[in-house]
Formats: sequence, C-alpha cells, structure tokens
Amino acid sequence: MTHKLFCLPYAGGGASFYRAWPDSGPRGPEVCPVQLPGREERFAEPLHESIDQAADDVVRRITPAVGQGDAVSLFGHSFGAVLAFEVARRLSGLLPVAHLVVSGSADPLTPLPREAVDLDDDQFVARVEQLAGYTHPALSDPELRDLVLPAMRRDVALHESYVVGDRTPIAAPITVVRGADDHIVSAADCAGWAQLTSAHHEYVELPGGHMYLVDDPARLLDLLGRVAVGSRL
Repeated sequence: MTHKLFCLPYAGGGASFYRAWPDSGPRGPEVCPVQLPGREERFAEPLHESIDQAADDVVRRITPAVGQGDAVSLFGHSFGAVLAFEVARRLSGLLPVAHLVVSGSADPLTPLPREAVDLDDDQFVARVEQLAGYTHPALSDPELRDLVLPAMRRDVALHESYVVGDRTPIAAPITVVRGADDHIVSAADCAGWAQLTSAHHEYVELPGGHMYLVDDPARLLDLLGRVAVGSRL
C-alpha cells in the first residue's frame, strides 16, 4: 500500500515547491504536489473563481491518481490549508482521507480581514511580504512579477473572502501546524480547527515564522512522515 500525501500550495505558489522536497524514504508518504491553474505548466489555464471551484478541480485531479488500497492524506499551507480542508470534505464521499495536515492558517470558522486584496500591485506586494515575512523570489524581477502576481492576487482574494459553509466535522484526523514565531497566525487563531473533525486533533508548533517550511522543511517532513505511519507526536 502506498500512502500518498497530496500537497496544496500557499498563495501564488506552484507545485515545484513540493517537488523539491526530498524523498521521505520507504516508510514515509509519497509526496504528490498538486498544481493549480495560472502557474507553471498550467499557466495558460484560467484562475479559479472561488474556493469551491478550486476544491472541485483538485478532487478531479487527485482521484485518478489514487490506486486501489492507497492511503490518502492532504497537506496545505496558509491558503492551501483551507483549500485542503474543502478537498478533504469532498473526498469523504469518494475515498477515505487518512489525515489532514493544515499549516500556517487560522481556522476557517472566522472570516479573515481584507489585508491586501484591495491594494494596487506595489502596495499588495509590500503588504504580502510584510504579513508573511517572506519575499517570493520572482517578485524582485519585473517580468517574472507580472507572471506571478495574477495567481497570487487571486489566491489571496479567495482566502480573504472564504468562510466555511458546512461546519459539519470531517471524519479525518486534523493536525494543525504553526511556526512558533508566526506573527500572522496565533495559537488562538488555530483553536477552531478542533471543531472541524470528529476524529483526533493535535496542535504542533515548529521553529520559525509564518513561512517556516521555506526556511527549513526538515522538521515538517519528519512530522508528515510520522503522520503517514499513524504516529502522534
């Protein structure tokens, strides 16, 4: 049996970020990056208009990749966390989700403030960098910035306008991961995730800020490996 870990990107991110993760070894999960439209090999495809549309698209891409007997887990960071939650809910009627790992995201029960979406491009980039404590490498190159910004702006807009519709808990266990120095998402912001699962819930802090997984993914990969074999911290 293969344990497939489908990974959803943060706002503006592409699947190449997860493709760079090292092989997790024979006991770890098979990392399966999910590409969203408007970036990398799906650059020419139109951007999603809503979280619901994005989740439906991801489900269509995931289900053919799951073989009989495969275990499925989901991971998402920030924008990708709420998208992964909506994907997990949809997959519940198609195939069991062994685990949902949400990272760098407040629970979806409380709407986010509109921090960036209404700003012009320069203000938007500055605000996102201020909030995340991270600079996307492409944003320093004017030509690359024009390629990256549309997807990033759309993802942020979808995230800032998202409110969970169905509050019925999902059956999959949820692990909530937060950078200990994250100045955007507090521990209190993560508390509501516990209400969204009827199974086990755990909260884990790892060293670093909001984009801890960019600076050093090693501890996260270790955690994901243990989740895949059913271990708790």
